[in-house]
Amino acid sequence: MQDFLFYLNLGWEHIISLDALDHQLFVLALIAVYSYTDWKKILILVTAFTIGHSITLALSILDVFRVPSAWVEFLIPLTIVLTSLDNILMKNKKQTLMRANYYLAAIFGLIHGMGFANTARVMITKSQSIAVPLLGFNIGLELGQIVIVAAILILLFVLFNIFKVNKKDWILFVSSGVFALALKMTLERIPF
Repeated sequence: MQDFLFYLNLGWEHIISLDALDHQLFVLALIAVYSYTDWKKILILVTAFTIGHSITLALSILDVFRVPSAWVEFLIPLTIVLTSLDNILMKNKKQTLMRANYYLAAIFGLIHGMGFANTARVMITKSQSIAVPLLGFNIGLELGQIVIVAAILILLFVLFNIFKVNKKDWILFVSSGVFALALKMTLERIPF
């Protein structure tokens, strides 16, 4: 149980800590097109991300493949750039964008999962089963994402109901800000 809690905390920190800005921006970009009333769809969306994340993490821990960390650090913010850009270009096609976000979450979750793979590979010994660490980490990651999503949903409720912010303006504003931050991170991490 102690191992499980250790990895649960690692998963939590992986998404909640100040060093996790890339993951937080990705979650924000993914759910920017939704409303607080879409909370079930959003939970499915972040779970799709966690599934993609955990598949790559497991394959990396098992040493099925390795991607140089410089490339992973470049690809992670690039996924955020692409998600934000998709929001901006498709802001008038909300239903299409919402469907596309499920695929983006799962596929880009595969890339984000590689971000923790090197650390996990060092922490989990060859003799240790990966089931408990992986389960603990992913539950911690999912809980952290749910907290971030809940905070964003509360913000959306306030913005849309009290301040009467226009939904398309919100999508454009948030996606543009996330795009700018992620583009800066991407350009700083070009691996060649």
